[in-house]
Amino acid sequence: MALTFEVDPAFDPALRDGITTLWADVTNAGGAVGFLPPVTPDEIRPELVKHISGMVEGRTRLVVGRDEDGVVAATAFLTHNTHRLMRHWIGLYTVMVHPRHQGKGHGHALMAAAADAARAIDGIDAIRLTCRGGTGADRFYASCGYKEVGRVPDAIRVAEDDYRDDVIMLLPLFR
Repeated sequence: MALTFEVDPAFDPALRDGITTLWADVTNAGGAVGFLPPVTPDEIRPELVKHISGMVEGRTRLVVGRDEDGVVAATAFLTHNTHRLMRHWIGLYTVMVHPRHQGKGHGHALMAAAADAARAIDGIDAIRLTCRGGTGADRFYASCGYKEVGRVPDAIRVAEDDYRDDVIMLLPLFR
């Protein structure tokens, strides 16, 4: 079954809870989305509040995917760059597909929905994202058309003796 995607949905407690549950489930399944397992929705909530603040201020846009039951199954956040010389690209953050929906093409559909949302914003020429090296995420993003444009070795420490590269990727939208 396909997911249904929506950009900038009305934000209510059900959506908030759906995203925090998704975020915890993805993290606890090994997803590289800013936390290390084990994590609870209550631990995630303060980070979601930062995204919500950006949405209220008009700096962040939400792309949400729901399954056939209306349950939040995927998210991506597009964040406007506030630097005056870099306003022509947008950042993509917290890209998640629930583990029970992975391997069905929903990740590619989410990335396409995020790219479509970015293309609809005047003056945006590209999407930039970063991902944790060693997870395979860079290969996934490359399969969605992103190109690796930089890498900071050992920038992410996931454990005392486990360092990962911060991989920077870019998707030109109109070239």
